[in-house]
Amino acid sequence: MPSVLGAVRRLLMSPSLGEVTFARRGFPGEPSSVTRRLEAVPQSVICGFEWGIDTRDLWELERRLDLIDEEMAGFAYEGATMACTILDVLPPRRGTRTRELLRGPGDRHLFLAYIGIGFAMARLPRRLWRHVVPDLSGSPYHPTMTWLAVDGYGFDRAYFDVERFVIRQERLGTYPWQGHAGYFARAVDQGVGRALWFIHGGRTADVTAAVHAFAEQRHGDLWSGVGLAATFAGGSTPSDLASIRRSAGRYAGDLAQGAAFAAKARSHAGYVPEHSEVAMWALGDRSVADAARLASDVVSVAAEPGLPAYEVWRRRLRTHLVPADVARA
Repeated sequence: MPSVLGAVRRLLMSPSLGEVTFARRGFPGEPSSVTRRLEAVPQSVICGFEWGIDTRDLWELERRLDLIDEEMAGFAYEGATMACTILDVLPPRRGTRTRELLRGPGDRHLFLAYIGIGFAMARLPRRLWRHVVPDLSGSPYHPTMTWLAVDGYGFDRAYFDVERFVIRQERLGTYPWQGHAGYFARAVDQGVGRALWFIHGGRTADVTAAVHAFAEQRHGDLWSGVGLAATFAGGSTPSDLASIRRSAGRYAGDLAQGAAFAAKARSHAGYVPEHSEVAMWALGDRSVADAARLASDVVSVAAEPGLPAYEVWRRRLRTHLVPADVARA
C-alpha cells in the first residue's frame, strides 16, 4: 500500500501519463505509430517514479520494475531513480535509497539512472543538488558519467518548456558540477538535443531544422543528444538516419558519439533492440557491440585543464567515430 506521504509527493512531483503525451505538450506533427511508441518512454519514466515513491523497500520496487518490457526497463529505472533521489535529499533526513538501488538491481541501467537524477534536479532547489549523486566508488563509470544527470536536467527542462528552451533557446543558469561550471551548459545541451528527437517525433527533417535553428556553437552537443536518442529510443528508418547523418555535416562525429553512448548503455543493460543496431550502423558504421567496446576502452580517462573527464571521454570517442569524409575545424 502506498503511504500518504508518498501519495502527496507523487502528486506534487509527477505529471500524469496524459500530460506527457505529445498532443498534450503541444508538440508539432500528427499522431503516428512512431509518436505513440516514443510517448511510451516518458510514460515508463512516470510509472517508475510512482513505484519508487510508493514502495517501502528495494525488493518490492525491483519486482515492480521487472514487470516492464526489457526495451522500456531503463526508462522505468530513470523514474525510480528520480523518486529515490527526491526521497533521499528532502528533509528531514538524508537517505540511501538511490545508492542501494544503483548498487543493486539498477546497476545495469546506471547510465539512464544518472539521467533520472537529473529529472529530480529539475524539481529540487539547487541548494540540494550537492546531495543528489550517491557515492558509487569502485564503479568505472563514477563519477565521470554523473554528467548524465546534467543531461537529464536539460532534457526535462526542454521537454516540459519548449517555448523557453527550444523556441526562445534560453540558457539555464550554470552550476559548478564537479567543479566545472563552464561546462555545465554543454552537458545541458546534450539533453536538449535528446529532447528534440522526442519533440519532433523522430522525424529527421524536423529534428535537423530544429538543431540548425540554434547558434552553431551549440550544434555539436545537440547532435550528440540526437544520436543518443535516435539509437536508444528508436523511431526512424535506415534511410532517414542516413539522411540525418548527412545533415549533421561537420558534426557527424558528435552524432556518432551520441549513438555510441546509447550502444554502451544498451549493452550494459543486457538488451539491444533491433532499432539500436540499425541506428548504430547508420550513424557510426559499426555494430552496437563494437561501439560499446570502444566506449569502454576510452572511458577511464582523467580530466584535463578546464575540462571534466566526461568531455575528454567524449572527445576520444569522437576521434574514433568521425567519418573519414568529414572535416572538422
